[in-house]
Amino acid sequence: MIDVRQIWRGHPGAADAVVAAGAAVLTALVARAGAEGVYVYPQLSHGTVLLRVLPLGWTSGTQIALLPTLACAALYWRRRFPMALVLALVALSVTQPVVVPLLVALFTVARHRGTRTATWSAAAALLPVAAQPLVPSGGATGPTTAVSAVALVAGAVGWGLYVAGAHERVAHAEREAALRADQARQNAREEIAREMHDVLAHRLTLLSMHAGALEFHPTAPPERIAEAAGVVRRSAGEALEDLQGVLRVLRAPVIGDHAPPPQPTLRDTDRLIEEARAAGAEIELRQRLGELSTMDATTGRTAYRVLQEALTNHRKHAPGTVACVTLSGGIAQGLGITAANPVPPLPADRPHPPPGHGLTGMRERVQLAGGRMSHRLTPDGFHLEVWLPWTT
Repeated sequence: MIDVRQIWRGHPGAADAVVAAGAAVLTALVARAGAEGVYVYPQLSHGTVLLRVLPLGWTSGTQIALLPTLACAALYWRRRFPMALVLALVALSVTQPVVVPLLVALFTVARHRGTRTATWSAAAALLPVAAQPLVPSGGATGPTTAVSAVALVAGAVGWGLYVAGAHERVAHAEREAALRADQARQNAREEIAREMHDVLAHRLTLLSMHAGALEFHPTAPPERIAEAAGVVRRSAGEALEDLQGVLRVLRAPVIGDHAPPPQPTLRDTDRLIEEARAAGAEIELRQRLGELSTMDATTGRTAYRVLQEALTNHRKHAPGTVACVTLSGGIAQGLGITAANPVPPLPADRPHPPPGHGLTGMRERVQLAGGRMSHRLTPDGFHLEVWLPWTT
């Protein structure tokens, strides 16, 4: 289907030409009605005064035919000079039937110049109505004409203000929609960044630990070297699979039958701990949990990612120390996760690991799940405390 509004907006010059032509047709009808004594706007003189100041050769017939036509043609420039056009048409309307182009000009002022200017233009358009009692009866005057003039002026200005308000509401709604879309895209980017960080950091730190074991123990028995090399190969493959899983989510359409791959939950804690222990990490795990089947999927995923990031930070910042992890809670009290480990001083020849975004991403995850998180560094080491709601 053809969208007439888009064509109208895209070709304002053509639109103004159409408006001018339509106004000319309606003006001819108004002039015909005036010739039969029916007036919708005060015409305070039949034009004798105007004929005195026009060039020689202008007759009343020329005046009647040409001046209203020129007034309608002037609507082509109504967007550039709307207020000047209103004033000129008000002055011309005293002797000529140009109420139609005047109403179009009033509408344009109200549409594009705001309420205050529209009020002044309406007041100017109603000056002939106020001047009716002061004019001899030779003009087209009368109570009916005054009422119709007030109604037409108020209608043109009111409709212009309504259209301006509607356009403003549409523009405001479009801006709000754009802001919401930008926010949704930003949230999606942050979620993907957190997912990639949590997954890849976990796999790559495991890979780094096994590769480090190969580097620092080159004289280990061949079977130990082969075992460590196998772990490195498997860890690299798993990291690649995790990355491909995240990329599949990125490529998936927003609307469709795409089902995201299953995400790990707190039920996978044992596997996560065994992976870390296989990489050489020392972990003490204490669990005092209620029935995990009563935990909702969001809390389970968040708890798993929090624990995964805590173990990743332990391998990165405190290798060779014991990490104490406690999981406790149930439906009534929520899920509590605590992790603590000493932080050994780094050797002088070993640089500090670069700061990352693990704790920031962890806090964002916890807050999105409706929980809270705190961490502190004391002389005893690093302490992490997380609480998550446990709902079914």
